[in-house]
Amino acid sequence: MKLQHLFSIIPGIPLHALPEIEITGIFNDARLIKPGCVFVAIRGSKLDGHTFINDAVSKGAAALVVEDRSGIPADYAGFVFQVDNSREALDLLASRFYEDPANEMFCFGVTGTNGKTSVTYMIEAILDYAQVPTGVIGTVNHHLGAKVWPSEMTTPDPVFLQKRLREFRDDGARAVAMEVSSHALDQHRVDSVPFNTVIFTNLTRDHLDYHETMDKYFESKQRLFTDLMWKTNKRPCFAIINTEDKYGRRLRVADPAVLWTYGAKDSDLRFKIKRMDFALTTFDVQTPLGNAEVELPMSGTHNVMNAMAALGAGLSAGVPLPVCVEALNKFTGVPGRLQSVPNSQNLSVFVDYAHSPDALENVLTALNKVRENLKSSARIWTIFGCGGDRDKGKRPLMAEMALKYSDSVVITSDNPRTEEPQAIINDILKGVPDSEKTKVSVKVDRKEAILETLKKAQDGDVILIAGKGHEDYQIIGTTKFPFSDVQVAQEAMQGRV
Repeated sequence: MKLQHLFSIIPGIPLHALPEIEITGIFNDARLIKPGCVFVAIRGSKLDGHTFINDAVSKGAAALVVEDRSGIPADYAGFVFQVDNSREALDLLASRFYEDPANEMFCFGVTGTNGKTSVTYMIEAILDYAQVPTGVIGTVNHHLGAKVWPSEMTTPDPVFLQKRLREFRDDGARAVAMEVSSHALDQHRVDSVPFNTVIFTNLTRDHLDYHETMDKYFESKQRLFTDLMWKTNKRPCFAIINTEDKYGRRLRVADPAVLWTYGAKDSDLRFKIKRMDFALTTFDVQTPLGNAEVELPMSGTHNVMNAMAALGAGLSAGVPLPVCVEALNKFTGVPGRLQSVPNSQNLSVFVDYAHSPDALENVLTALNKVRENLKSSARIWTIFGCGGDRDKGKRPLMAEMALKYSDSVVITSDNPRTEEPQAIINDILKGVPDSEKTKVSVKVDRKEAILETLKKAQDGDVILIAGKGHEDYQIIGTTKFPFSDVQVAQEAMQGRV
């Protein structure tokens, strides 16, 4: 792509003054620069890209986008463009470099503290069932059909996001369902994605190590429904919002978007649960386009809420209600989201990604409700920890939720990162009152915690292993070590550990 064509996306540049050169790539990581690339210097929370300008120049950067020119070598002969916000510039340039692939697909954006992964997988199931090939970008991985790419973060930076969108489109995708994180919205990673349908699941305490306050966290989410929906060129466009959540009721929605609310009552998309067990939930739905009964092969009201969001998304894309329902009835689940671990020991073992107080409450409430419906006397065991180098304030709250809804709690390590695991556990234990200490045990080694709990569990008991879900690693220090809750539990119950 010629330099003039690439930079024509940014207003105010004198294109006639740009040199006639071919651009071979665009990056905000100087290590990836090769001759002919554009380097965009981003100011991050830990590193400032401007300190790597010399590295980019030495590697042959053909052009620089900066907020501050002072670090540019005096003899640099390439094109330099100074901007007020290099994150916004990177987003625009990345979209243009990959020829705006999102314009060619139906784009779903799902944001919220919990449920993003489940909703995107359910949307994929609905669209694929309607014979609309759909790519998914999110926490677990990026995938289109049988093709899978690893995921490093919930929403990638603009360069890798636009590259993936281009790969999706070139491989035949006609739609994409994307998890949109608060970090991505705050850092303008998805500003150039013209969304058709945006979805809000909920907002509860998380990521306050980054956002500092719940109001700032909320405002980052708000951008998806105002700033980005004002900019989208897609018509019609939809906003599908959980108004049972207090933050959902606060959301403002840009005028171009059709607003659909969802919930158990007083909503455009509403449901009524008829039956629920550990493997199946049957519920009636009422929608602006008709009524139906759904038999979702999952447990928990929170998963019904996720299904309602996905059903609304399917309807917004023109998928008939009966097709949406059939797809949900055949849904095979999401890795690490209340994922059942098969066994022959008459135990109900689940692995779930719940790593916030609200998410843990949702999952445990579901398990308690099923136990009550089945009139079972089974004990509920919860194994969990908290990640290091993250919001410390939620640690005792996690303990409170686990104690409230469990008969026995095992506190262990999660991804300690650069913190001492015992120090994290000590923070968690601050949420355990003296009167509840007999319900709690501590085992720092996560594998041992799982093995010991499975040995202690009695016939018919329910074991929830929470926090890591789909992850197949454990981060200790700055190193990722292979570790899978599902695999450890499976091998333990097969007698191989």
